Parts: sequence; structure tokens; C-alpha cells
Amino acid sequence: MSSQRISAFLESLCIHGEERYELVQALRDAVLGLDDSITEEIKYGGLLFSAGKPFCGIFSYAKHVSLEFSEGAALPDPHRVLEGEGKFRRHIKLMSQDEIHSKHIPEYLALAFKAAGTH
Repeated sequence: MSSQRISAFLESLCIHGEERYELVQALRDAVLGLDDSITEEIKYGGLLFSAGKPFCGIFSYAKHVSLEFSEGAALPDPHRVLEGEGKFRRHIKLMSQDEIHSKHIPEYLALAFKAAGTH
């Protein structure tokens, strides 16, 4: 995917404030840090991450950032932070970088990556 499109997308987040940009960037770093095989693209108005197949996405909304899991309904939810009632997708709403730790984001990212079936 074009790094120019991704850069432009990230820069557009600054409209909502530096904190929003930093939150999305911290989530993005956490996802990409899972494995070198992960790719990212702009899709559905956000960042979509794949490891053979799509497994999560980061979407910025007016009042929060959403970390969405394509097959989230199949993920264990030991900390009860996954939201959504659909057949497949689940998401975690984040308002600040502090919630990356308090909502156990690295653990959920690792579960989603593993469930993508590439490792």
C-alpha cells in the first residue's frame, strides 16, 4: 500500500488534535510490532492490517478511536473489553493512550494475529 496514502491519512488525524494522532500512531506501532509480515492499507476509512488475511483495523471517530477485529466474536475476552453484537466483528473504543494498557490492547492484538492463522 502506498506509504503516501497512509502518511496523508495520519496527518489528517491532526485535525482532531495531537492526542488523537498520537493514539492512532501508538496503536499502529503496536500492531506492526507484532510481526514483520503484517501489511497495512487504507480501507473503509481507516487503517486495515493483514497477515495473510485482514485481522484488525484502526478507525478514528469524532469522540474516540476504535480498534476493530474482523473475527472478534471468536476471540476470548478475559478482560471483557470487546464491544459489539454482530456475528463476526468486535471492537474496543479508546479515548487515550493510557487505555492501551488498561484495556490490555497488546494481549488482544496478539490473540487476533494468532487467530488470523499465519503463525
